[in-house]
Amino acid sequence: MRRLFNILGFFIIACMLSTTTPAFATGDGNIDNGGGDMGQGNSQNKWSPGDDGVRITVIRASDEMPVSTPMDYTNKTIPENLLHFGKVSKIHYRNGANLAPKNGGYIYIKAKQPIPKIISSGSSPSNIEVIKSYFTDEQVIRSIASSSGIDFDTLTNGNYRLLLEPIAYFTFQGSKVGMTAHEAALYDQVLSGGLRSKMVSLTHQNLPLAMFLEKPDLGFPAWSGSSSDRVSNAQIISSLGLGIVRFKELPPPPPVESDAEYEYRTDTEVITSVFLSTGEQITPEDPAQVTFSVMGSSYTVTDIVIPEGDSQVVWFKWRTPRTPQMVTIHVSTSQGRLSQHTIQANIVDLDQNPPPNPTATDRNDSFKLPTLPSHPQKTTASWGVWSASWHANWVWISNWVWHGTGDGGGYWVDHGHWEDQGWWDYHWTSYIASLSATHTVKPDDKVPTASGKTMKSGYGIQMNVNTSLASNAPASHITGAQHAVAYFPEFQFSTYWRLYDRITGGYQAAFELKPNKYSTYNRRVHFTPIWFPDGIYEPYTEIIDAWTPDGMLQVNVSDQIQIKENLYSDWHIAPKK
Repeated sequence: MRRLFNILGFFIIACMLSTTTPAFATGDGNIDNGGGDMGQGNSQNKWSPGDDGVRITVIRASDEMPVSTPMDYTNKTIPENLLHFGKVSKIHYRNGANLAPKNGGYIYIKAKQPIPKIISSGSSPSNIEVIKSYFTDEQVIRSIASSSGIDFDTLTNGNYRLLLEPIAYFTFQGSKVGMTAHEAALYDQVLSGGLRSKMVSLTHQNLPLAMFLEKPDLGFPAWSGSSSDRVSNAQIISSLGLGIVRFKELPPPPPVESDAEYEYRTDTEVITSVFLSTGEQITPEDPAQVTFSVMGSSYTVTDIVIPEGDSQVVWFKWRTPRTPQMVTIHVSTSQGRLSQHTIQANIVDLDQNPPPNPTATDRNDSFKLPTLPSHPQKTTASWGVWSASWHANWVWISNWVWHGTGDGGGYWVDHGHWEDQGWWDYHWTSYIASLSATHTVKPDDKVPTASGKTMKSGYGIQMNVNTSLASNAPASHITGAQHAVAYFPEFQFSTYWRLYDRITGGYQAAFELKPNKYSTYNRRVHFTPIWFPDGIYEPYTEIIDAWTPDGMLQVNVSDQIQIKENLYSDWHIAPKK
């Protein structure tokens, strides 16, 4: 089969905004744009202005999770044999989704109200105010709500947002392809720059710059870079090719006492990373060095090579101090541009809120069983490193010299030499890591009347977690899971928590609850409240601090037991003989 996609999508949609229907703004568009001149294409690699669309995904604001299947809108009729990557949003990719090439079977929606021009092309720039007006128009939002299967009033009640991503439909290596800016950047990494080399003005300039954020939202930063220069894959993946429509404002979050950019736990092995980008190639002859300085120590990463106009994540692994404090990390480089020069890290102590001592007289008559949390988790990570090798290209440099013979004759002799006019070939090595875990909750061995996973309330439970970190990366790139924190339904999965001890470390880390100071036998247990109603008792655990250059991996798990009666029913009172 034809090698699929050297593809990058260009932005959202070309057609004139209808002026026959009054527009009523329903949402607030967090969208800005830019672009530049288009290069020259050929029959095998080309894009025509207007061959674009937009991917729209409904996102739940509370946990930044997609709640609808992404929908691709366009004004165009798309060929049946289109090569594409399916319906995957930028947030799905951020959460660990992988590129999955598909041939044909592309589903799209013809926009009832023609979409305005999104991708700039040469002397025909798009109009950002028209774009905002379109995607906040009430009739357009109602159409999106209908297509997503979500009630309009629900969609616009402030709990949801629309994630917009431009799509480009273009010809690459002779095949018609379609993709978002994010997908194009990921695929260019797979091709070690093969897409950028053919379609740079589209895939690494006008498409990603067709939409970016004016202010941070949904975990994505505002774009503060150039709105007309070519950009790198890393910049696209982190910050470009997206717009967000939000509706009614939710109450502001509680004030943050610290302006720390990172939060780490005390006495924990962590990885701190930055991006290094360059406009000119960095070669093995003069590689870059990045130095991290923290708490009186310096860590230098050497032998960094990057092709022209690209970037790479650079990191160092270190252990945080044993006491809570604010730490400043200074970063410097010998060449190229850093994404950050100073990092503020807040080192915190997890062991702050163990549950109080349970007693036999405890009561909670107003208790209602809470819903199990659905906190954000990141179970997969991906990153990569550039390397370079010399591609020799020996060329004969002629130097013809006339040799006279003294009698008016003579001959020419080429005193030339061979010269290596080669170049550096850059190679991208991809790495991935994934974190999984199993959680086991069971009655403590000391519970006299437990049967399997059924017990009476008031007794203790044992909780065990086994984790597995799978990765193709060297040990210097990753750490295993290092902490686990348990939350309980009687405290509404907040207020109090209980920490685990790491029994075995490494990539197959195992955890058990810390010994309970209220246990007569110093057992590793949590005591269920005596008042807990009959039914399911399901504690919840977050496993954290498995670090990669792409950030921290976290997985959330739960397990349950059955509560039936309470420990008072085990008491027997009889007259003394």
